[in-house]
Amino acid sequence: MKTSHLSNPMLYTQTLEKLRTLHLEGMAQALEEQRQQKDIVQLDFEERFGLLVERQALWKDNRGLVLRLKNAQFKISTATLEDLDYRPSRGLKRAQIEQMRACPWVQAHRNCLITGCAGTGKTYVACALGHQACREGHRTYYYVAAKLFRALESAQADGSLSSLFKRLARAQLLVVDDFGISGISGKLYRQFLEIIDDRHGSGATLITSQFPVDQWHEVIGDPTVADAILDRLVHNAYRLELTGKSMRDPRNLPEKG
Repeated sequence: MKTSHLSNPMLYTQTLEKLRTLHLEGMAQALEEQRQQKDIVQLDFEERFGLLVERQALWKDNRGLVLRLKNAQFKISTATLEDLDYRPSRGLKRAQIEQMRACPWVQAHRNCLITGCAGTGKTYVACALGHQACREGHRTYYYVAAKLFRALESAQADGSLSSLFKRLARAQLLVVDDFGISGISGKLYRQFLEIIDDRHGSGATLITSQFPVDQWHEVIGDPTVADAILDRLVHNAYRLELTGKSMRDPRNLPEKG
């Protein structure tokens, strides 16, 4: 009959301490579970060790996801693709979302533009796509457009603008929600162009707006800046145009999503 070192309390305690000192919490948890399993001695060393390594990998992936979601700061933290509502009246195509699910568009540094009237669920879809990007291991940041522009103003005032640009450039996916609602100065749009330019070809950007893309020139105001921004955003971008009545009206609430 096979024996196990797990029956040695002193060695077991020392091993747990060393695993946690090495930040191998997943392996430590799995070892504690193995010690409670009477039939674990039926497995040989390689099998037991393989289970420990597998748990560590899972623990690391889960911890990474928690950190990515925390750093993303989504407005709707519970939004997921699984809960999207595909009623025909919304204009949201399941096939298109499924094509985006594994985030090949983020890996290819493509953009996504989501437009539609107020209340059609643009923010939920954007957060769900961002959540999925975090699941796939991509560093993601979410900003309401007005807050992003306020952050740019503050960074300009305190001299940290360069640091903010670098932080945004490192994001594999940048989500900018409700673009165009607030009146923004030409200087801020030029700074926004710099953000988009830094990300062009190196990161994906998702933008939601109540305004159709063909009206963004009017929203931005400066024709030269508008041309430059749209040139970097629109080409090869996924376009989701949501329709239907406001989902904030209780009468139009979906079963989920």
